Amino acid sequence: MPVCFAPIVDDKTEILIIGTMPSLASLEAQEYYAYKYNAFWKIIADIAHISHFENYQHKKNILAGLHLGLWDNLQFCEREGSLDSHIHHEIPNNFEALLSKYPQIYKLLFNGQKSYQFFKKYQAKLLSNYSYAVLPSTSPANATVCYMKKLEQWRREIRA
Repeated sequence: MPVCFAPIVDDKTEILIIGTMPSLASLEAQEYYAYKYNAFWKIIADIAHISHFENYQHKKNILAGLHLGLWDNLQFCEREGSLDSHIHHEIPNNFEALLSKYPQIYKLLFNGQKSYQFFKKYQAKLLSNYSYAVLPSTSPANATVCYMKKLEQWRREIRA
């Protein structure tokens, strides 16, 4: 049963990016978005105007510098493979507790429709308290949206 990572968040986080559940590659590496074909870190690098990341800590430092946090909707789930569409028997994370601990967070960004659907299913009452946007998934399974369009939408919401 896949288990979620701890949130990447601090007292300067203003925007929380919400995924669904770590992929098999991420679980193996114990890092958010570790699958090499997922565009998440490339998008963050492009927004931060850097050419590469030195290591996972550097990635987390860049997020902090952009006042971005990161957490997944689900604490546990059953899933065969890495596709969000295969998730079942899920247990949500406690966003109410996290968001009350970090009151400076004013915006939620959902990494794809499935992330938003899980949040709406378990945390719907929180949506009225925050500005939010559903962004194109950075997953390679979302091949219908080209990279530049994904980057443009992510950049607009992070810089807004």
